[in-house]
Amino acid sequence: MRNASGNRWIAGIVCCCALAIPAAAAGKRLFVEPFTTKAAPEKLRQYVIAELSKLPAVHLVSSEADADDILGGGGEIWIKGYLSLNPRSGRLPSDGTAVYSGYLSVELKNGKGETWWSYLATPENDTWDISKELAKRIAKHVAAALEQDRPPSPSAAPPQTAIAIRGAGATFPYPVYAKWLTNYRRANPNVDISYEAVGSEAGIRRLLDGSADFGASDNPQAIQELSPGDEGKYLLVPSVVGAVVPIVNLPGVTGDICFTPEALAGIYSGTIARWNDPVLRRSNKDISLPDLPIVVVHRTDGSGTSYAWTDFLSKTVPGWKSRTGASLNPKWPVGRSASGNEGVASLVKEMGGSIGYVEYIYALQHHLNFGKVRNQAGKFVAASLESIGTAVDRAAPMADDFKISIVNAPGEGAYPIASFTWLVVPARIADEARRAAVVGFLKWMLGPGQAQSAALGYVGLPKELVKREEAAIDGIR
Repeated sequence: MRNASGNRWIAGIVCCCALAIPAAAAGKRLFVEPFTTKAAPEKLRQYVIAELSKLPAVHLVSSEADADDILGGGGEIWIKGYLSLNPRSGRLPSDGTAVYSGYLSVELKNGKGETWWSYLATPENDTWDISKELAKRIAKHVAAALEQDRPPSPSAAPPQTAIAIRGAGATFPYPVYAKWLTNYRRANPNVDISYEAVGSEAGIRRLLDGSADFGASDNPQAIQELSPGDEGKYLLVPSVVGAVVPIVNLPGVTGDICFTPEALAGIYSGTIARWNDPVLRRSNKDISLPDLPIVVVHRTDGSGTSYAWTDFLSKTVPGWKSRTGASLNPKWPVGRSASGNEGVASLVKEMGGSIGYVEYIYALQHHLNFGKVRNQAGKFVAASLESIGTAVDRAAPMADDFKISIVNAPGEGAYPIASFTWLVVPARIADEARRAAVVGFLKWMLGPGQAQSAALGYVGLPKELVKREEAAIDGIR
């Protein structure tokens, strides 16, 4: 979170070194921990405290021992570009006024250290004072969260004997799965549970050959595609909702590029080869797109992220379905390949003029610009917790087998490339201890795990869907 001038990004932060709050003040007692950031974490903490102190529902305290809840988290801030004297220019000007991007993941924990709410704060617009904007957004959402009912504790009892559980699959949800497994192992030391992000296809194949206890995919048809006729042997369990975003490394362009489905299809089919193509210029009239070749980056492995990307294009671009279709492993006519979301993000970051597609959190963690995409209502929308949540709310009801595509959901605020991601488990697990361990983790995922997902940019499951999943999980024998 440091720029060329050191701590310039914290300009304007109010340092509230002491809060004079009456002991009898009303509201939930809240302690704010120092944030884990790369620069000036205490100053950012004090900025958040200053915003929270304006809220009558919050009673800030000076120690964890006096608190009902503890707010903590971390994130990064980076220079996205520089303000231009020419409002139609997307190139670096000479005035040197920095524009920032970034994020701050926050969690509310109870006195036992259990996370019961989380949020990912990102700026809505380009800003030179990102710290102030993030602090205001955090305070607003924390105040709303403190008025909510707390989620119930997990109902499944942890196994009494030590057991190892192995999972493998999608890289799309890996950041939240890694967080979940770390926290679940801490609460259940008898369960050695692990997950390898090898891609959806490879993970499901491991499940099918018995070398994994559960698989993971962002394609609800993964079992049907890889092992036709075996669908009835497995249970599809939605875990969270994420988004696939077009990431761009275009030197000199600071504005968010707007992509129509037709533009994305043209880029990935090779018919749009330069950044100043008329199709791109028409939806980006306020950005000076350079005359540079487009370097296309896509997945090399069988990928649920690729499935969501091509599922969106299949539903929105005439001819895409017959030419390429929606697939874990499309036959791309152009481009360079990389393995996993991490590999695509890393390659795009290295190569000027490139475009790729990754899950939302990977774009933030790699400090990459990601574009807005035109949705069904004709609006260009960027990915955020709010726009992904709108896509979930406006999608069709979930089928009994938990299969659904929510790409191109209706609604002006819906992000159009949102997707559920699924864990896939055997419908029958003969070993009683192993069955208890798998069921215990799934129940925990639908309880405490959901509360932790938003901090990494994933949207939790609707409550009614959670109830249906819990009933289905109880049917594992």
